[in-house]
Amino acid sequence: MVSRVVNAVNRSGLGRKVLETVLGVHPQAWVPEYYGNTLRKRLKGRVGRRSAGEAAGPTTGKVALFTSCYNNVNEPDVGMDLVRVFEHNGIPITIPSKEKCCGMPKLELGDLETVRKAKDANLPILERLVDEGWDIVAPIPSCVLMFKQELPLLFPNEDAIQKLKEHVYDPFEYLMLRHKQGKLNTEFAQPLGTIAYHAACHQRVQNIGQKTRELLSLIPDTKVEIIERCSGHDGTYAVKKEFHEYSMKIVRPAANKVKQIEADHYGSDCPMAGQHIGHAMADGSRSEHPLTLLRIAYGL
Repeated sequence: MVSRVVNAVNRSGLGRKVLETVLGVHPQAWVPEYYGNTLRKRLKGRVGRRSAGEAAGPTTGKVALFTSCYNNVNEPDVGMDLVRVFEHNGIPITIPSKEKCCGMPKLELGDLETVRKAKDANLPILERLVDEGWDIVAPIPSCVLMFKQELPLLFPNEDAIQKLKEHVYDPFEYLMLRHKQGKLNTEFAQPLGTIAYHAACHQRVQNIGQKTRELLSLIPDTKVEIIERCSGHDGTYAVKKEFHEYSMKIVRPAANKVKQIEADHYGSDCPMAGQHIGHAMADGSRSEHPLTLLRIAYGL
């Protein structure tokens, strides 16, 4: 019920004027849908799940999905695509019993006290999962970067953070690590044609290579054209009325590149970046997350 009201307000002219006045949201900025049937609700039966995984390379072969604030509430279908793809590859999925925001939005605002509180809430739960043999995967590059790089730098003397750092993975990084050991299902049912793939900034700085492009390129009759430009979204930057016009200038080259490629599909590992590119396209097309594309290629 609440999600329907929020979505109705976000779609109405009067509602957008209120958002502009109260929250400083630009009236032409793209804002996400909200879902009452969240990702955590859909996966709640997996909390406390016990399962054996087949190890491959550094991976244990079983994964705890950090659902993230955004995917949990705004794009739960992407999280479900991750679950379907991983289980199709024989990787059991659980979720943490509780989650707080990873802290990246507050880190970007310099609110280190809130970052610390989020860390203190998440760390014991995630460390316990690691001790039980689960690797941690998140569908948002910012969350992976936070656990893998930012928190270890902010709190270098906390052993639990350093332990967690070694077991946090980007989804495509995880699958490609297993591919090296012959553990990736490469029986694809559907080609995808040409994909305009935007490499998200927070993924690129992880120094893991172009794992998303590499995996999607394994799909027969599929060509991946990479776009390595900032989308201009940057959390809340693109929606704020004082910055929205600048963000649209930043995203325009990426949107123009998608048009130039004449792609059958386009998207980004960062769903907000992908949607911002779609907003700039202004042609009614929609960004598709690479996990969604992979699920389609598997015929799931």
